[in-house]
Amino acid sequence: MTATAKSLYERLGGYDAIAAVVGKLLARLENDPQPGRFRANRGDDGIAREKQSLVDYLCTSAGGPMLYTGRDMPIAHKGMEISETDWHIFTGHLKATLADFQVPQQKQDDVPGFIDSTREGIVET
Repeated sequence: MTATAKSLYERLGGYDAIAAVVGKLLARLENDPQPGRFRANRGDDGIAREKQSLVDYLCTSAGGPMLYTGRDMPIAHKGMEISETDWHIFTGHLKATLADFQVPQQKQDDVPGFIDSTREGIVET
């Protein structure tokens, strides 16, 4: 990255913008029966911790100044039996959420490429 090139974190609007997108994305996922099953029977505290962990992970991975101290993707998702169908539903909700926030198309194109780099460590079946 050159001195004038901005990180994905900066191009997306920083912490507040990423946290807002994560909040709306998680609400969409929770209201969809297929991915919503992963949050069934979870307490509010666990859901809040999961949200914060996701925000920290995304901010750190996108070049932000956060320190992600959570587990890596394979460990965090082991045993959840996340399928290709689950992954496609997730990415569809992600794209719709970015569109809801009117994220410019170029930035929308950058995010799935970044997210897709985590797919191998998340999808099990």
